[in-house]
Amino acid sequence: MKSKILIIEDESTAAIALQETLKQLDADMEILDILESIEDTVAWFKQNSMPDLVFMDIHLADGSAFEIFKDVNISCPIIFCTAYDAYAIRAFEVNSIGYILKPILVEALKKALSRFYSVSTQRPDTAAFRDWEKLRELLQPKSYRQQFLIPHKDRLIPLSVNNIAYFCTELKQVKAVCLDGSQYMLEHTLEELEDILNPQWFFRMNRQYIVQHKAIKDIAVWFNGKLALDLCIRTPDRILISKARVSDFKSWFAASV
Repeated sequence: MKSKILIIEDESTAAIALQETLKQLDADMEILDILESIEDTVAWFKQNSMPDLVFMDIHLADGSAFEIFKDVNISCPIIFCTAYDAYAIRAFEVNSIGYILKPILVEALKKALSRFYSVSTQRPDTAAFRDWEKLRELLQPKSYRQQFLIPHKDRLIPLSVNNIAYFCTELKQVKAVCLDGSQYMLEHTLEELEDILNPQWFFRMNRQYIVQHKAIKDIAVWFNGKLALDLCIRTPDRILISKARVSDFKSWFAASV
């Protein structure tokens, strides 16, 4: 049976990326509309029948999406998509079956849809909608590394992550390369950096590279479904993204700022 989906998102690039990814995951989905504001959403629900599922950003052009629920009763399941995780409790109070942090990755979207398919015949207030352990994790504020302190002789040099174009492994050690071409060796592994860097800014391209969004100059289609990145500064190797990572990369690139 075709699922009827409503998207509420005020960032056009994010909305289009979400729509395209949803259609890739389920070609039978029908996207009813894409709305950008509280006002438009309230009007839409008063004029249309209930969709099967709503994807909703929390920060909209004219305020918090939770204002919508003061005027309309949305009885269908909701999947919230937002860059902020401080709204988890309120999200779960209004029929939420999923809470996805931006940038939205394909795997996270697959899991949320899988949950929708499995509970779509149940009432939103059943136990299937209450995953308190995950909810508790979401409530823990997540802070990302803003600077590194680089040892140099008898000094520590502050290095802002905003100035770093990419991280790469070189002779089993990790190097940070800045937008101005300067380079610094770090004591972190790429796996550790993945956990402490803001995922809106940085993406793990492959085993060797983590790249900042604004450092990407061009993207080329490569052999066997891969992508090749051209950065604003030179890199020692061609940065390739495997076919398996392409969908996640596109979602990240479209949603990141």
